[in-house]
Amino acid sequence: MVNILMPSPKIGALEHHGELSPRGLSTVFLSAAIVASMVAKRGVPRCIAEIAQEIEADLWRWDAFVKNARTAHHAPQGVIELMPVGTTHQYAFKYVNGHPDNVHQGLPTVMAFGVLADMATGFPKMLADLTLSTALRTAAMSVLMARFMARPQSRCMAIVGNGAQSEFQALGFAHGLGITHFRLMDIDPKASARLADHLRAEGLLVQVCNSVADAVQGADIVTTATADKRHACLLDLEQVAEGVHVNAIGGDCPGKTELGPRLLAAADRVCVEYAPQSRLEGDVQQMPEHFAVVESWQLVQGLQAGRLHERERTVFDSVGFALEDFSTLNVLWRWAQSDANIAALPLLPQLDDPKNLFASVRKLGIE
Repeated sequence: MVNILMPSPKIGALEHHGELSPRGLSTVFLSAAIVASMVAKRGVPRCIAEIAQEIEADLWRWDAFVKNARTAHHAPQGVIELMPVGTTHQYAFKYVNGHPDNVHQGLPTVMAFGVLADMATGFPKMLADLTLSTALRTAAMSVLMARFMARPQSRCMAIVGNGAQSEFQALGFAHGLGITHFRLMDIDPKASARLADHLRAEGLLVQVCNSVADAVQGADIVTTATADKRHACLLDLEQVAEGVHVNAIGGDCPGKTELGPRLLAAADRVCVEYAPQSRLEGDVQQMPEHFAVVESWQLVQGLQAGRLHERERTVFDSVGFALEDFSTLNVLWRWAQSDANIAALPLLPQLDDPKNLFASVRKLGIE
């Protein structure tokens, strides 16, 4: 596989100062179909690479962002979350859910949309479906962190949990890190069969396994990507050999885990995106408050090492952070500028006199 992950930037991405929509006061609208067509045009691996580069550039300017842990509304069926982040020039948020039983109703387990706004005016420049983009940015972040934390010669990856995220993880690691061999495991054999068919069509070596213990045998990297919202221990210390990098992306809310506490305690390095959020939602929620973690921006900026030697066990405990969606929205915004078919949505009122909101009612003949 050709490595197409773009070179690491050494300065932050250019800020999009005060830009409004090129369509006047209309908000750029990217439907799910439009986003899918943009991705298909460029190809999944290149999209993941471009988003990874944008995230890395934004992590270089970590201090420029106003950051908050996301706000979550939990119910027995699942969770709905709002994820805000911004700079002095731009603001973004994502709405996202997690409902594992949605598959029985013909709905995705994760659905998302986001807004990119101009801080100078508060104008929402773009409203975009982020369901597909969430999978792309999750894969991009996984690959980016693995560049710092996994052994450079890694060629085999186990994927435990073969749902909607799995193809994106596999293609991201194949093209961005040189992984050639995938060992797959899921409690649903149909999910593993689907993933295996897709990866073989990409020319990758695939083995479907019957257990987690079997899947992790010989793997250099283990990705856990399960959807069930419960406390679980898919991997613990005895299953993870020295030198292995664990990419845990399934944990994303209080009470949901994938990794055992003994594995976390024994790991030489545990990286998270934003510690105040991860200590509530990630696998590290099981650990004491003083449990040592590093944040992803520290690896990118060279303030902390991701790996010091070949025999280290490393863990990326990913829950997803709003900065990653901010980066993704900016990539989508750039793509939209070169697409003449993008729709413009008259989301907000257009007034001759901004102080006369009442006129918008009178124009319709209603008083």
